[in-house]
Amino acid sequence: MLTISSLTVRLGGRAILDRATASLPARSRTGLIGRNGAGKSTLMKVMIGSLEADEGGIEMPRKTRIGYIAQEAPSGTATPFDTVLAADTERAELLHQSETVTDPDRLGDIHERLIAIDAYTASARAARILIGLGFDEDMQGQPLDSFSGGWKMRVALAALLFSNPDLLLLDEPSNHLDLEATMWLESFLKSYPGQLVVISHERDLLNNVVDHILHLEGGKVTLYPGGYDDFERQRAERAAQLAAAKAAQDAQRAKLQDYVARNSARASTAKQAQSRAKQLARMQPIAALAEDPSLAFDFPSPDELRPPLITLDLASVGYTPGKPILSRLNLRIDPDDRIALLGRNGNGKTTLARLLAAQLTPMDGAMAATGKMRVGYFTQYQVEELDGGDTPLEHMTRIMAGKTPGAVRAQLGRFGFSGNKATTQVAKLSGGERARLALALITREAPHLLILDEPTNHLDVDAREALVQALNGFDGAVILVSHDRHMLELTADRLVLVDNGTARDFDGSMDDYVAFILGKSSEKERAPSKADRKGDRKAAAAARDAVTKAKKAVSDAEADLAKYQVVLTAIDRAMFDPQSAANEYRGLTMSELSQRRGKVVAAQEAAEVRWVEAGEALETLERETA
Repeated sequence: MLTISSLTVRLGGRAILDRATASLPARSRTGLIGRNGAGKSTLMKVMIGSLEADEGGIEMPRKTRIGYIAQEAPSGTATPFDTVLAADTERAELLHQSETVTDPDRLGDIHERLIAIDAYTASARAARILIGLGFDEDMQGQPLDSFSGGWKMRVALAALLFSNPDLLLLDEPSNHLDLEATMWLESFLKSYPGQLVVISHERDLLNNVVDHILHLEGGKVTLYPGGYDDFERQRAERAAQLAAAKAAQDAQRAKLQDYVARNSARASTAKQAQSRAKQLARMQPIAALAEDPSLAFDFPSPDELRPPLITLDLASVGYTPGKPILSRLNLRIDPDDRIALLGRNGNGKTTLARLLAAQLTPMDGAMAATGKMRVGYFTQYQVEELDGGDTPLEHMTRIMAGKTPGAVRAQLGRFGFSGNKATTQVAKLSGGERARLALALITREAPHLLILDEPTNHLDVDAREALVQALNGFDGAVILVSHDRHMLELTADRLVLVDNGTARDFDGSMDDYVAFILGKSSEKERAPSKADRKGDRKAAAAARDAVTKAKKAVSDAEADLAKYQVVLTAIDRAMFDPQSAANEYRGLTMSELSQRRGKVVAAQEAAEVRWVEAGEALETLERETA
């Protein structure tokens, strides 16, 4: 068991963690979540001992081997394969001793231990992990310094997984991974034998891998059983309960305050008033769950264009003359397309995106695009290249030169930059806010085609959901490159696989692709479908959207029922004990109170009907989509 006991950590005079307390069961797999800046990485640093707590601490069994990825990526002339093997220091030491120790008894103990830790299958395990993270046999033998920083971090992750620590700590492990490696990692972590704590904004990983959610908010932590969907449901129920309790307490507080105000000056009731004043002072306010700041993604709608937007006819594209990255490209992009580009990093997804964005021209073949088409192309480089000294208003004013201040402000407002946020220096914005600003900048002219290359890297779960909703409401075409499977499933109705030097439509769903990548099926084994797969995927996306809406309808109705019950209780108190009535009902006649009560009862009955209907609809939808 890992126990967090009254943990307080202050940074720059501010309490990031404030008497946080929780107990994680032994061998649990816990998702650590919270809004950006809530303190998730701070808590993980305390777990590994790189940051000292101001108060409290973290307790775990003695001799717990903790695994965590260092900030610096490995480098040098060693190969990825050798680096991963070297991560198991016990195995390396035992193998060294097996060659130097001469005592037969000690040598026997060494070999027994090597067998116990599967030392003789280490090479196969190391290779399997590296392959899962995208390293083919040739790449496994190249020096580390020949790889980019992102690939080096994959080596660090592979080494950590291979070392098999008792407590595995992962901080956004999919940030440097493509979709295929993310799916493999999810499969690997499902069967991880030790205890796992993972910071992640990947909804699928949080649903499929973890069995507990540790939610960090306001310096406190709350442990919920289950995955992310279970957390959302429990949190919604808790919010409704807190809202009802807060309303009841507010009514009681108003009653006490009114009594104190009316009776403090009277000698006959001064003691009672003083007693109630003390009761009021001791009353701990119930805080409703804090509402997250609005997450705004509102893409402006373009004017209509006739299809197709883009046509590729046996086109080739690359960076070096005579050496195309992709060839034989035959694609058509229509105004209503929602396309996900699939394929491992390095296969050419970004190259294809740049071709469609007109940043590259075909080396061979033909590319035709509608002359009036506007393209909005988002990449991580745009986020990184924002001038930290400028404000969002200065960025947008500069890029929308000639537009009125009102038009500039309106575009910023679509993405949540209103008021002081518009005049805050970019350097002081979070990663998610900078990503929103970049999206605001590229969509200023209402593009007909949005090309988004890994738009979720800096976004937390709530922001990703907001982006999904905005994309589904966008009237133009969308092309997505993302390792967030949940986002692809909810937005894309057409899958294009970039592989083997070309790109082609993938005839299947995301589930088919997951099975294909994990080796459970192959494209050749699947008979071609005669059904309209695009229509099937649209229907599946619509069904998932209907389930989400039904769940929200149930939750909204439950919240309304709780709210109306609180109001009825207050009215009933006013009717039968006018002296204790809340200020809102004080002085009303019995007839007026009865009229109000009737309206609330009618609203409550309507909410109950909505609740029953929404529950039945949800049950039917879940049965149909199971």
